[in-house]
Amino acid sequence: MYKAIFVDIDDTLLDYVPCCREAFDAAMDTLSAEGGLSAERSVFCQRSGLFNLFFDIAGRLFSEAKHGKYTIAEVMDLYPKEFIAAIGYPDSAVEPFKHAFRAAWGKTHTLVPEAEEMLETLKNKGYRLFAASNSFGHLQRSRLEQAGILHYFEDTFISMDIGYDKPDIRFYQEALRRAGLKSGEVLMIGDSMTTDIEGAKNAGMDALFFDRRNNASLLELIKEL
Repeated sequence: MYKAIFVDIDDTLLDYVPCCREAFDAAMDTLSAEGGLSAERSVFCQRSGLFNLFFDIAGRLFSEAKHGKYTIAEVMDLYPKEFIAAIGYPDSAVEPFKHAFRAAWGKTHTLVPEAEEMLETLKNKGYRLFAASNSFGHLQRSRLEQAGILHYFEDTFISMDIGYDKPDIRFYQEALRRAGLKSGEVLMIGDSMTTDIEGAKNAGMDALFFDRRNNASLLELIKEL
């Protein structure tokens, strides 16, 4: 029925939380190397507590972006600013933290269980595969390459390259145009009901929801394909 499959990246193929923690630690190490947090604040706010604060801020902003309050590009600038302000560090720390986080993010590549096995299975069944994600194109491609799965994809459709963020219907329309496919020929697989499932369906595509919160299996998800 389908000629191709679009696959989300974060929390569908790559495990977002450990990747985020790895990039966060690298960014915090950069701050420490440039003077660090005060001794008093370092004792009061241990690294795990700081990460939880950062994760909550980023999560809220990305959630608001899903509903159109911000673009992904705006969120990428906002969460470092909010985090640095929340821990009481000077504004001059925002740019070093942001750049260190992004540089480290491009190297993170912890796979979701069964991610590579799913791609191998779909490829062997003859489906054309495309990655579809909200982020910076060069960073996401770097992560897929370091995870050893970039070669499965014919192309990568990333919001900063496409010009629109999921779930904007224009993201999906442009991805379909670049792939030379019609909406009815493509299935979207992703972990977000808003950006992946509703976005794809609004563009006339079918979609499969990967429910990571309930320990869903990627191989079980695609067994009927």
